[in-house]
Parts: sequence; C-alpha cells; structure tokens
Amino acid sequence: MKKTAFVTGTDRGVGLALVKGLLRQGFHVFAGQYADEAPELQALKEAHADQLCLLPLDIASDESVARAFEAASGKTDQLDLLINNGAILGDIGATVLDPLNYAEMMDVFNVNTLGSLRMSQTFMPLLLKGDSKFLINISSEAGSIGDCYRDSWFAYCMSKAALNMQSKLIHNGIKKQGGRVLVVHPGWVQTYMQGKLDAAAALTPEQSADAILRLIEARLRLPADGAECEYVDYAGNALNW
Repeated sequence: MKKTAFVTGTDRGVGLALVKGLLRQGFHVFAGQYADEAPELQALKEAHADQLCLLPLDIASDESVARAFEAASGKTDQLDLLINNGAILGDIGATVLDPLNYAEMMDVFNVNTLGSLRMSQTFMPLLLKGDSKFLINISSEAGSIGDCYRDSWFAYCMSKAALNMQSKLIHNGIKKQGGRVLVVHPGWVQTYMQGKLDAAAALTPEQSADAILRLIEARLRLPADGAECEYVDYAGNALNW
C-alpha cells in the first residue's frame, strides 16, 4: 500500500516544500490549504493529480479540521505521517515594559498550539492505523525554555514551548500503540512569517524541508518501541527543552 501523509500549512514555504519532497518519495499526500488561492500548490496538484489531494484547512477552527478529517477519511483509512507545520508569528517587538496585545496572543496560541492539537487528536484514528504512526510537530528553537535569550516574542515563544509540552504528552499517550512524536526546529528559513520574505535567512524552504524529511527517514529506520520524544533542529542536533 502506498504511504500516506498529511501536511498542514502548505500554501508556501516549508509546508509546500515538504509536500514536494513527499511526492518525490512516492507518498500520497493530503495538503491543508489555508488561503483561498495558493498558485504554487495548485500547480503541484495539476502535476500530481493522482498523488496529491488539496483540502481547505484552517487549523484554528474545530469545524474546518473536522471537515478535513471527513474528506481525508473518505479517501484513506490510514495515515503514516502527520506533519503539523502551520503556524503564525504574532508581535515580536513588545517586551513586558510595553503594551501587549493579548487578543493577538490568543490567536497565535489558537493556531500554533491548539491548531496542532486539533489536528493530532482528530486524525489520530487514521495515524494509529498506519504503518509508521509518526507525528512530526514543526516547532522552533524559540520554544526552548532552557536556551531562551529573548525579551519579547511572547506569543510565538510561549506557543511553541506549549507545543513542545503537547508533543511529549501525545507521545506518552500513543507510544504503547506504536506511535511516536518528533519535534523539529526547521532552522532560520526564507519564509513570509513576518509578512514579507525574510531573504536574509540561512535556509531556503527546500533545504529545510529536505533535511526534515531525511530526519524522518532516519527515525523510521529505528524501531518505534522504546523511542523517546525528541526535540531537534533540522540537522538532527538535540535542543534543550
């Protein structure tokens, strides 16, 4: 049976590059599309009509995630990989000495932390029927409490630290069924997280995605039994929780 994967946040950037890489590896891919129009993703669909399924998806919405599950479960009875990639940044300038936008912080948490949990909990029945049973949460070095050096980025850092804890909790909950969770910092990537292309970043989306997929391949060669929930960067270096 062909391997199947679901990736969120695939309109562009690392998510789109992950979809491309999985298609090259022969996966049947479900791609969560947030924007009404995603030209690159649509072009990929036209080139891989039988291999790629685009699903409208807002991970901040219970209803949207439920509809995506209904659509995906109508096409497959199992998933091998679920990659929670969708995220937003929020304000990165304000310190505790400045006014803080708590409503925006709630939005960031709803996407970055609860969005991945919505996906993981909703799609877990399909994931645990797959051969790999592998959940990958795209986090950030900004979620490391031990290595925190910033005095701002409240929403993003806190949401990613909470995502890291969530990942551990999920791993503990599925390891007896052969499931496992990997938490990955994708590196400093040339994306539009700040509203414009971060051209100074060290990695292209393709470089980051290819490295993440190599990590996944390497972990899948190891037995799931006894595997720990790892928090690593795209090159496989362990990060401090």
